[in-house]
Amino acid sequence: MALALNKTALKQQRDHLEMYQRFLPSLDLKRQQLIADYQRARGVLASTQREIDELMTSQEGLFRLLGASEQDLRGLICVESVESNEENLLGVRLPRLGEVRFHATDYSMLAKPFWVDFLMELLRTMATLSIRRDVEQERVRRLNEAVRRITQRVNLFEKVLIPQAEKDIQRIRIYLADAERAAVVRSKIAKAKQQRAEINKRVV
Repeated sequence: MALALNKTALKQQRDHLEMYQRFLPSLDLKRQQLIADYQRARGVLASTQREIDELMTSQEGLFRLLGASEQDLRGLICVESVESNEENLLGVRLPRLGEVRFHATDYSMLAKPFWVDFLMELLRTMATLSIRRDVEQERVRRLNEAVRRITQRVNLFEKVLIPQAEKDIQRIRIYLADAERAAVVRSKIAKAKQQRAEINKRVV
């Protein structure tokens, strides 16, 4: 839509500019807070991944026993339920892990190797860590998307809306100033013509 070059449009553009400049700082503050939360979430995720890696490395001996064993260890333990909910962080809904419940199969202590109890505890820990990592990955993904969206909005204000409003204000002011000067010139010309006409009448 073409820009109206009048005082009403000038007031509208000034109001828009004032609103943009008032809103931008709070928007940018939210962006900075989301970036900080995103970085924290990435740190938590990296910590959980390290914990998983270290646990896997520390139990290589047990995994070798498993590989050499002829015992049927299927179905010893399984995830029964996972409780989760959501929290609202600066308008972003983030998953939060609750309790992870397991179902363990009863077995005879005499029929299974001595390390089965330890294996079940290890599997419980590994499953909990893996579920926690999945939740943390989703938190990172949602925060990353929120940062991307709010950064786009900040850029829209900083690089498009505010500069455009300033440009439109300048354009309208120049036009109005030129129009005012032109009106003054026309008035002087009209006055001069009128004076010449009156002089000519007197001469005649």
